[in-house]
Amino acid sequence: MTAQERVVAAEFSRPRTPSVDSPAKIVFVGGGPRTVGLLERFAASAPELLGDRSLEIHVVDPYPAGGGRIWRRDQSRLLWMNSMTSDVTIFTDESVECDGPIIPGPDLATWVAGEGAVILERAGLEPAGPMDFPPRLLQAEYLAWVWDRVVRDLPASVTTHLERAVELTADQRVVLASGKEIEADVVVLALGYLDRLPTASEAAWAASASDAGLTYIPPGYTADVDLSDLRPGEDVIVRGFGQAFIDLMVLLTEGRGGWYDECDGLLSYRPSGNEPTLYVGSRRGVPYHAKLGYTVAGTKPVPTHYLTKAALDELGDGVLDFQTQLSPLIDKELTFAHYQRLFRAHPDRTRWSWERFAAVLDGSLPTAPEFVAAVEDAVPDPEDRFVRADVDRPLNGRFFQERERFEQFLAGLIEADLLRRADASYSADLAVFNALLSIYAVLSVAITEGRLSDEDRVRHVETEWHGFFSFVASGPPPRRLEELLALYRAGIVRFAGPDLEVAIDNGQFVARSSGVGGEIRTRAFVEARLPRPDVLAATDPLLRGLLASGVLAADELFAADGTSLGGGQLKADAQCRAIRADGTVHPSLFLLGPSVSGSAGSSGFSRPHFNGAGFRQNDAVARHLLKLLALTVRKEERHAS
Repeated sequence: MTAQERVVAAEFSRPRTPSVDSPAKIVFVGGGPRTVGLLERFAASAPELLGDRSLEIHVVDPYPAGGGRIWRRDQSRLLWMNSMTSDVTIFTDESVECDGPIIPGPDLATWVAGEGAVILERAGLEPAGPMDFPPRLLQAEYLAWVWDRVVRDLPASVTTHLERAVELTADQRVVLASGKEIEADVVVLALGYLDRLPTASEAAWAASASDAGLTYIPPGYTADVDLSDLRPGEDVIVRGFGQAFIDLMVLLTEGRGGWYDECDGLLSYRPSGNEPTLYVGSRRGVPYHAKLGYTVAGTKPVPTHYLTKAALDELGDGVLDFQTQLSPLIDKELTFAHYQRLFRAHPDRTRWSWERFAAVLDGSLPTAPEFVAAVEDAVPDPEDRFVRADVDRPLNGRFFQERERFEQFLAGLIEADLLRRADASYSADLAVFNALLSIYAVLSVAITEGRLSDEDRVRHVETEWHGFFSFVASGPPPRRLEELLALYRAGIVRFAGPDLEVAIDNGQFVARSSGVGGEIRTRAFVEARLPRPDVLAATDPLLRGLLASGVLAADELFAADGTSLGGGQLKADAQCRAIRADGTVHPSLFLLGPSVSGSAGSSGFSRPHFNGAGFRQNDAVARHLLKLLALTVRKEERHAS
């Protein structure tokens, strides 16, 4: 026995008497897409690493395995994905760099056109083309089908438990809400998005609104929010202009009986009379950019050019400063991606050679005077230029005294965005999108390797950087912004402005914007966004118990000025093993998903032929799990003999 095997064997020992036939047991808490993808990799490598050893797999989730909570069948047919069918897959392909075997399977578009056609017809769902943004219910059917296939391919018995896990005991038994206990050799927590307790601010809002007889709806997953208190015809302040708002908009318009007509390419909304009037604003004051409506052959995420592991190593050992060391490299990476595509794909719109321009960028930063001058000389059309700060805050420095003028201006911005995001001649935008994905992968590695402080991780990566990424790369389907404009023309949606501040005054909610004159007074206020991740505030009893006992770690964080940053995400090492409160690694408890710091692929589904980071991580974790489980069985056989 090697030293590593002795350590693992000691960790796995427990007060029971195994027999030669005793199977190894693994429990997955959470049965959503991440668990499905991990089990697909599990099935692929099991013949190599597990052999004919017996294994039990248990999946615990109050929602059906496959889609989990977010992608369940029980939700409105009006809610769409913000990815095209051709951009979603659960299966690895030849692009994925991993140690496990590649087992081909259909991406969503291929499945819809093939094996899924009968399933969708039976569910009453229309088929979707490769460039369509399908209903979430269509994805729910795909994930259910993938789950069935994965279970069929697993060399193990699989048991699902449609209830919640509430405790993990010291001797590794998973306790369910019903009181049932599942003994486990290895446990994987893939819990997805977690409900959380209200913040102090949200609790204060709720109490003040209740005292004043007002309706306040705090942050939450829109599909699960009760909107019945928003009355027909009344004005509602909405803060948040991302996907949560789009879902809210849909449920309060089409969801209440309205419909759209199209004549000569112009979309018109026909109200049912049951809609409220939504005054929507946010920090930026503009909706997320529409998803790109085109693809370009040969363009895909590529290894980063400036923000590389080697570059981070050159900055020194230990913790790096995000603002002074990483952020300039991120700016440079995005700038490089934009202009490389522009110069190579559209040389008629540039005055310099790419080599000459790239040399200036190599020797400077995007904000340096010499580079700004190079852009002005080499790229004549301002529409072809890239400045990250301008992309991030398109309304910065503008003020409109009259709301009508602001609304007209913003409607023009949205119309221009729709035209540009459908035009492949602006494929530099696609290059930036792909660079964002590559940058996210590097940041995930930096986090898991401990190269960022907790404050930088929470404030600058999980909040600011993720917000910019979502704004640019994770916006709504173009059709949704066309509907937004139609609702604006119908007077159902109004634009409240940037830096929206809301208060309660004289028994009403009052909203004011730094970019628009006047104020908005209403009886109802909706925070249209997901709660910021903070596992210390999670309501999940399993997590709360593990955090309280020190089995999991997520410290309460404070900024240098003493401001609380909350609890952020769970800590795991590069192999996705849980880090305990004392800093040690738990060898048989694994963490994956959006509640885990540095978990790759948690921001969305992987795209076919793009070597997705989530695939690579799933494969590595699956193979590690199989080796542990095989070792567990060997240990039991020795004990039995």
